[in-house]
Amino acid sequence: MSEKKQVGIGIIGAGFLAETRARCYSQLAGIGEIRAVASRTEESARAYAERHSVPKVFTNYQEMLALPDINVVDLCIPNHVHRRVTEAAAAAGKHVVCTKPLTAYTGQDLPADTSDEDVSKRERRQMLEVATADAQAMVEATGQAGVQLMYGENWIYSPSISKTTALIKESGGTILEMRGGECHSGSHSPYSKIWRYTGGGALLRLGAHPIGAMLYLKEQEGQTRHGHPIRPVSVSAEVGDLSRIPSLLDEEKSWIAKGWQDVENWASVIITFDDGARGIAWASDGVLGGMESRLEIYLSNSHIKCNLSPNNLVQAYAPDPQVFSGEYLMEKVETKAGWSTPIPDEDWSSGHLAMCRDFISAVAEGRPAKSGGVLGVEVIRVIYGAYCAAAEGRRVVLRDG
Repeated sequence: MSEKKQVGIGIIGAGFLAETRARCYSQLAGIGEIRAVASRTEESARAYAERHSVPKVFTNYQEMLALPDINVVDLCIPNHVHRRVTEAAAAAGKHVVCTKPLTAYTGQDLPADTSDEDVSKRERRQMLEVATADAQAMVEATGQAGVQLMYGENWIYSPSISKTTALIKESGGTILEMRGGECHSGSHSPYSKIWRYTGGGALLRLGAHPIGAMLYLKEQEGQTRHGHPIRPVSVSAEVGDLSRIPSLLDEEKSWIAKGWQDVENWASVIITFDDGARGIAWASDGVLGGMESRLEIYLSNSHIKCNLSPNNLVQAYAPDPQVFSGEYLMEKVETKAGWSTPIPDEDWSSGHLAMCRDFISAVAEGRPAKSGGVLGVEVIRVIYGAYCAAAEGRRVVLRDG
């Protein structure tokens, strides 16, 4: 019997997310391997290649796309270039892994010299139209090329939500309501604080996770129950910048990130589905104590709670932050003193490892991945519909119920 051919992976980008991908792909021996990396600077590309034993380095991703031994490219790059690179990859016959969100509104329909302020002041309905059209174009480009567009929503691959999916199916119960969110003390990247570079604030960066999980679970329920997905039909929302509370502005020392230019650092969204079920999603950059990622599902015959982070597999106490100074505990934790919940394997508990395994196995086996571009389009529609709802102060209809 001949040896099974490995899937060749090309990484575009060499930052934080690319590091996560490298850790996960390194555990897929016999299935896939990173064969090339492309980054804007040769220095960052070579440093990444040396850290992860990647044989080929590029500063032009188009040159990497020409390699015949690259089967799938993983986009670890800013939101505003997702569509362009996806279309180029599809034209080259490469499968695409795209991190969340699938797209974003960053002024792509405006002249290049448009100011940051004018980009963020763009009418929210226009943002919804442009971002959704870009996401749909990515789905169409990959579909026409006969390659997969795999949407990097790790939540639905996490052990807790994977088990929940099975429990819901076995129960046969109806999902009545879901409540979930992601929050922490805030990104310190200056780019995350300007709409032009990210396409939104906490709702887009953090809220995409619980929203994606909720849409996925209702989609699966619908497929099981009557052969077609249950879809979101309307959304209501509030967004704001809590770091502008006057008393907080007066504080000399703040443990949460400040300096948000024109994006929100807090959001709350209510999603109505076409069967009448509801989802409540929240996102915040104003929460201390490390990353919190949670989802709660209320069914007609059961009640399920999912804790992605923190979880209590390990609990540790240290009287001084120097006790555990050289050991990683969990994402976004502000101090290593006191009680903490060190996560044994964040790539596993967050779903990143299982997600990467499914994507590469799907390419190797010629089957669809669990998380595809259609889910990414729906998430964009809900998020930018929520921005419209917050700006207009009313419920926004996404489609006829």
